Amino acid sequence: MILKKVLLKPLSGIKGKNGFSMSGISVRKVVSNNDLKKFVDFPFRLFRDHKFWVPPLKFDEINTLRRDKNPAFEYCEAEYWLAFRDHKPVGRIAGIINHKESERWNNKLVRFGWIDFIDDEEVSRVLIETVIDWGGAKGMNGIHGPLGFTDMDPEGMLVEGFDEISSLSAIYNFPYYNDHLQKLGFKKATDWLQLEIKVPANIPEKVERMTKLVLQKYDLRLLHPRKAKDILPYAPKMFTMYNDAFRDLYGFTTLTKKQMDYYTKQYFGFINPAFVSLVIDSKDNVVGFGVTLPSLSIALQKANGSLFPFGFIHLLRALRKNDTVDMYLVGVRPDYQGKGLLALVYHELTKAYIEAGIKITRTHPQLEDNFKALSIWKNYDGRVNIRRRCWIRDI
Repeated sequence: MILKKVLLKPLSGIKGKNGFSMSGISVRKVVSNNDLKKFVDFPFRLFRDHKFWVPPLKFDEINTLRRDKNPAFEYCEAEYWLAFRDHKPVGRIAGIINHKESERWNNKLVRFGWIDFIDDEEVSRVLIETVIDWGGAKGMNGIHGPLGFTDMDPEGMLVEGFDEISSLSAIYNFPYYNDHLQKLGFKKATDWLQLEIKVPANIPEKVERMTKLVLQKYDLRLLHPRKAKDILPYAPKMFTMYNDAFRDLYGFTTLTKKQMDYYTKQYFGFINPAFVSLVIDSKDNVVGFGVTLPSLSIALQKANGSLFPFGFIHLLRALRKNDTVDMYLVGVRPDYQGKGLLALVYHELTKAYIEAGIKITRTHPQLEDNFKALSIWKNYDGRVNIRRRCWIRDI
């Protein structure tokens, strides 16, 4: 393995049970709850007071990474490491093997995620090689990332848009991250694009016309929930459709019943029903959906990772009064794709935005070759403002 070869060079150090040391850098595996807190805390040090980084909620991060909390561990295995120099943390990384991915895509790729490091090539090299060594020992022959356990986790390294504010569901990183990975032999696997769209004063005429045609041609109806709980009965159907709609996208793996329940409890309790669009067929199944939220970016920066003592107040204010919306999940069932349903979903969302005084909407990450999804935006006044990349290389 590459790591073993490196340890024979002048940088070599002593490998221990839960880590190793090289050139003044020690890499330690996360083995305790206290270690996990340090792992989650590291980016709060690295990006402290950064203008565009949006901190996650710490308890949410910990729950995602814990084997006893995250149902993805039914088919995933993972390890986490922290890098230290002079007893100070200088980097972190997660290694993930998603066995459903290996089966679905017939590959043997270990994922890396939750990667952050200071601008030091030795640190980034040791972190990546730690995951390579771990994945290689388990039979993997390649590595790609940043990826999470599933597509519901933040993914993709920022390559354009460093002066754009991030969001709760997206990764932020410094430009040097990409330079380090290229020097380590990584190549582009795929890119995700995000757009910033100006909410029009009126719905575009073409979208209005397409919406009427779709409703006339197909036996469909729009759900108009008054409360968040009105959406809950449709959550399982929405996630089932999500599995169908996204199944052919890069690295995608379907969600299990436990995961559907997990995400429903995690997100559907505080969504604003006005900013959710659900298209229902004659059998009461979801065939199209859009789940969006008032932007929590500024509120999360003020909360700085914690709901208490005052973090929840910032979040509540952002949910109640805002001029920006973030899109989190948008999809159309495969048999309805290319038939104008996306226009219908965005028509309903745009109508809600206009009524609520929303000025800007930021799309969810969309694969650059997902032309059907991206084509709808030509009817709106917007710009591609963020690009994120999945990197890949052989082991």
